[in-house]
Amino acid sequence: MDVALVSDTHVPSRAPEIPRWVRERVRAADHTIHAGDFDSAPALATFEDVATDLTAVGGNTDYGLGLPRVATVELGGVEFVVTHGDGGPPGYEQRVAETVREHAGDGLTVGVAGHTHEVLDTTVGGVRLLNPGTATGAGPATRVSMLTVRVTDGTLTVELHEGE
Repeated sequence: MDVALVSDTHVPSRAPEIPRWVRERVRAADHTIHAGDFDSAPALATFEDVATDLTAVGGNTDYGLGLPRVATVELGGVEFVVTHGDGGPPGYEQRVAETVREHAGDGLTVGVAGHTHEVLDTTVGGVRLLNPGTATGAGPATRVSMLTVRVTDGTLTVELHEGE
């Protein structure tokens, strides 16, 4: 199972569109997780159109899109708990890990969050956290990024993809 992880697209407030290479990777994935801050209904519609299957949460700029604050999805024997994240940098990882713990089941669980626009792959208090950065390079980021995750028999292989 191939999973595309994206976040913080901020279209149109900080970027005019989703980059073509991001759309192509999303289209090729078996499932896509978006950790919020689409920024508009058209940006959400883009992902609904190109993703084979989509799990998405709302971020702090996703007013009126009707997205949940937290979502869980089981993919290939791994439960993904998705939240946007909030607040300033101090304590971000601990806040996200706590949200993941609150919503996790009994099996292998991975947290996916956005908000910071910075790529992250770390473990906090036994919880693995992934942040794909920003799929459009929205400031304050200095790069366009996303992650893909290959899930095989409950194990993860995470790959970073960067563009212009």
